[in-house]
Amino acid sequence: MANSGDDPTVFSCTALPSDSRLLPTVTNAYLGTRVYRDILHVNGIYNGAVGDTHRADVPSPINVKMKVSSKDEVTETFSLNTRTGTFSHVLQSPEYTATHRIYAHHARVHLLAFSITIQRATTKRQPITVQLQTQFTPKSPDVDFNRGPDYQGAQYIYGKTLIPEVEGGPQPTVHMVWTPVPQAVILLGEEQEQSWEFVTAVAESEEGVKRHFQEGISLVAAGSLYSSHTQAWAARWRGCCIDVDGPLSLKQAVYGCLYYLLSAIPPLGSSGFLFHGISPGGLSNGTQGEDYWGHVFWDQDTWMFPSILLFYPEAARAILEYRIRTLDGAMRNAQELGYKGAKFPWESAATGCEVCPEKIYGAQEIHITGDVLLAFEQYYHVTQDAKLFREDGGWNLVGAVSQYWCSRMVWSEEEKVSQFMPLPGARGLTQNWSKLCHSVKCLLTLPPGVMPPDEYHYQVDNSVYTNAVAQRSLNFAADLAHDFQIPVPEEWLEFAKKVKVPFDTEKKYHPEYDGYRAGEHVKQADVVLLGFPMMYPMSPEVRRNDLEMYEPVTERDGPAMTWSMFAVGWMELKEVQRAQSQLGKCFNNITEPFKIWSENSDGSGAVNFLTGMGGFLQAVLFGYMGFRITKNSLNFDPVCPEDINRIKVTGVSYLGNKLNFTITKERIRIKVTKSSGDPRLSLLEAVLVESGQHIPLHEGMVSPNSCSAMKACPASFLVVTPTEESHECPLRNLAPTQHPLGISTPPQAALGSSTLKTCPVFLHSTPPKMS
Repeated sequence: MANSGDDPTVFSCTALPSDSRLLPTVTNAYLGTRVYRDILHVNGIYNGAVGDTHRADVPSPINVKMKVSSKDEVTETFSLNTRTGTFSHVLQSPEYTATHRIYAHHARVHLLAFSITIQRATTKRQPITVQLQTQFTPKSPDVDFNRGPDYQGAQYIYGKTLIPEVEGGPQPTVHMVWTPVPQAVILLGEEQEQSWEFVTAVAESEEGVKRHFQEGISLVAAGSLYSSHTQAWAARWRGCCIDVDGPLSLKQAVYGCLYYLLSAIPPLGSSGFLFHGISPGGLSNGTQGEDYWGHVFWDQDTWMFPSILLFYPEAARAILEYRIRTLDGAMRNAQELGYKGAKFPWESAATGCEVCPEKIYGAQEIHITGDVLLAFEQYYHVTQDAKLFREDGGWNLVGAVSQYWCSRMVWSEEEKVSQFMPLPGARGLTQNWSKLCHSVKCLLTLPPGVMPPDEYHYQVDNSVYTNAVAQRSLNFAADLAHDFQIPVPEEWLEFAKKVKVPFDTEKKYHPEYDGYRAGEHVKQADVVLLGFPMMYPMSPEVRRNDLEMYEPVTERDGPAMTWSMFAVGWMELKEVQRAQSQLGKCFNNITEPFKIWSENSDGSGAVNFLTGMGGFLQAVLFGYMGFRITKNSLNFDPVCPEDINRIKVTGVSYLGNKLNFTITKERIRIKVTKSSGDPRLSLLEAVLVESGQHIPLHEGMVSPNSCSAMKACPASFLVVTPTEESHECPLRNLAPTQHPLGISTPPQAALGSSTLKTCPVFLHSTPPKMS
């Protein structure tokens, strides 16, 4: 197998992988399948009760493959073009070229399509026949399909799912109309070239599916079905891209991750689209017993969400709206366990009720509730979208999560801490946890019965990550209430202040939980998440100790996202070589030739593992580029490794503005490409942290020579310029935490571009010279 030259956006081969799970996916926000697979899945359509619920299998009319006679001398090429969102199969012979294109329409998300094109290569005029191989049958184990009358020459089936997720719950109906596929297509003797296009439409009503199919065939008649798809992808890439001038393998990995993740989010300009979240394997996977059955985990909120948010806040909002719609189910989860508020399910489907097949995870892996709220917090700081919280249900979710944490915590006199109450039947505490301690010396803890992100350990006391994310939830809830002038319940502030976050004062590191013994094996990234994305306050020494403590004991072949977080940590400390070593481990999870990720490096677990891809993109955006989302700033502290000459990130969103960032070893350029238009949010400024110099963004770009901050009313973001290894005062030796200053830009700041050079040797308190 070989990829297509040096083009990092096209993945090609001459033979398909023997494991069909590693074939590329063609998906959009509503429909998804793997190429040459006999089933497809639909956004939000599940079948089965509670722990048995899974994505409903729908037969796929686009499971078609070209086949030629063994007498023909042909070469085959299979390609995934990430720029156009298209899978192609090309047959090349001395007589003709036949091209089969498969795609999920990126703008008209109710459509899947494929085309066959035959081009004559000689002056010979005999007919050319290409056989089409398909095994389509309009049946499903999950949907009771019925045959309807043909519609405009197309075939039509409809039916509803067999078993609701919860008793008395909805059983969605699936309607599908598709162009019949012949056994062969023939280029007649008098024809030089001919194309045949086939459309499949899926919706949840008869009126809807026929309308979408009619739109599709109208575009076919106008010759613009495929071009409208590629134009939608072009618009997507114009608004979001990461270009790396570095190793080909890195460039391919970045484009692959972006393609598969961007395929999963709602299309541009679809604010009313009812989105049902992103599962670890995406819409293409999730049949019964496969890839976590299409359930939504913390993978979405912790691993995929941050990168989506930086580029497309409207898509990030759709993810949060899914959590808001499933709030009733989350409240039911809490109530069934004897708590108040909302406990988000470890595995979620359509209702928000817990659907994890194994009860231990659903009952104990409660950090998911804090993970969900952390995504809401990040969104609020990047967008200042008060409407989501004031009018669209966000505040209700924030309050319900806070109620849950407070009802789950308990005061501890013996440890002088407060902890979470145990689940019924869980191992009891040595102290009388039910007795409240009102002394200011008492703190709050989480009780036994908790499973941290490290799933090798369960029913533990005071998971450091779980406690810290609970504290973060309560602090955000209090801050948001203050912003909205809503009275803050005293217990939110008290519990946030006094929750126990385990720390070993002698070894100066964070034990994973009470009783953790240094050197114990762990499954995946856990404590290291305190540094990022939690940004829990700690010194560089403690951050380093956490990384060094857990790196050697973390499962080497474990879940793919783990090493990205170690890489981010080392880049934060400017230990670039150590970071590169950790990030290099991720490539063991990338399969050839289509850059499909496996959950584990031995190929086991989920495939098309979007969680790992999301982690990898975070290593680029929050590692190399050094972005950090904070209450008052979008921090920017980049590093540029030796084997990378330049990184350009296009389309970063901040407070309604769009910006491009370019870093090299010598300079950094920042360009404001679009202003928000909101006078409260559109004024950006930059501030050099070391010198305190203020740099307005009237030219759109900044390249300071020291730590700086770009500030927009009312927030700012930090910028640190990389420096060369030979410099006498390299920035990598600076402490990562700085205190930015800020000024306002002129009210009439114009869009444009400028560049500032970095100081070649020392950091100066005087402004850098403009180039």
